[in-house]
Amino acid sequence: FKHRRSAGAKAAQFHENTTVEIIWTLIPLVVLVAMAWPATKTMLSMKDASNPDVSIKVTAYQWRWEYDYQQEGVRFLSNLSTPRDQIDEREGTGKPKGEHYLLEVDRPMVVPVGKKVRLLVTSNDVIHGWYVPQLGVNQYGIPGFVKDAWFSVDKVGTFRGQCSQICGKEHAYMPIVVEVKSAEDYAAWV
Repeated sequence: FKHRRSAGAKAAQFHENTTVEIIWTLIPLVVLVAMAWPATKTMLSMKDASNPDVSIKVTAYQWRWEYDYQQEGVRFLSNLSTPRDQIDEREGTGKPKGEHYLLEVDRPMVVPVGKKVRLLVTSNDVIHGWYVPQLGVNQYGIPGFVKDAWFSVDKVGTFRGQCSQICGKEHAYMPIVVEVKSAEDYAAWV
């Protein structure tokens, strides 16, 4: 109220102050570079799938996964194993759903604990997505391309996921199960 125009107050003019403009340009630039450097290093290390302990080629098919262990020579298909009578409800309510309804497979991917696992993900027919949230992996499988991802697990256990792309009418029947075993159990499995 005291500094209103009608009382004759005049605003101070400080436009075109080169020093101020340089300062308010340099400070954000320094902050940006200081943030970009560690962020870039982190992003590059997250995508670096080199020097793996285990390499597995994952090929998606409608509606199953094929796992091909590159060093071990093991290759198999992994299919949904939820019984059909739990899924189908053509004649009323189906049988009670199991604990891992639509997230159980006949042959899970098996990996050793504490090792770097490299995935080479591709597809045979349409775009699929190999997605296991607990492992932090969501990699698209695209026909004609091989994309890589990696993960390492620090504890023994079973981790579940699903195809993250709508890949056809039976998209919901494409689960992923990763069993993480101790080095001895993994060697026995191989």
